[in-house]
Amino acid sequence: MVPVTVIMKIQSAVRKETLFILTGTGIGTGIMIAAFYGLHRAIPESVPFGLPVVTAGIIGWLVATANFFLMGLAVQKVASTQNEDDARRRMTVSLRYRTMMQLAWAAAALLAPVFNAAAGIIPLFLPSLLIKLRAAGNQRKGESKKEVNA
Repeated sequence: MVPVTVIMKIQSAVRKETLFILTGTGIGTGIMIAAFYGLHRAIPESVPFGLPVVTAGIIGWLVATANFFLMGLAVQKVASTQNEDDARRRMTVSLRYRTMMQLAWAAAALLAPVFNAAAGIIPLFLPSLLIKLRAAGNQRKGESKKEVNA
C-alpha cells in the first residue's frame, strides 16, 4: 500500500507574512552586504569583503526566511488542532527542529572558512527586527488615528 501524504494548503496569511519577511530580510541583507563593502573600502585591513560575505549573507537570508515560513506552517496546523496537548507538542517539535536548523547554519557559518560568520548570522536576527518595527509602526498609526479623532 502506498502511503498517502496530505498536502496542506498554505493559508494566504502565511504566504503574505512570509513574503514580507522574505522581502524585508532580503533588503536588510543587501544593506548589510553594502555596509561590509563600504567598511571594507574604508578599513580593508579590519573588515573583509568578498564571496564569503555575500554567500553567507544570502544563505543566512534563506535560512531566516525558511525558519519563519516553517513557523507559519506550524501555527497554521496548530490552529486547526482540537487537542491542546497535541497543539503544544506540535509547536514544541516545530521550535526544536527550526532551532536546530538555525544552529546548524550558525555553526557552519562560524566553522567553515568559505563563509563570513557575521554575515551569515546577522540575517537570522532580521525577521524579529522587522516584526518589531512593523508593530511599532502600527502602534504609532493607531495613536495618530486616536489623536485625529479626539
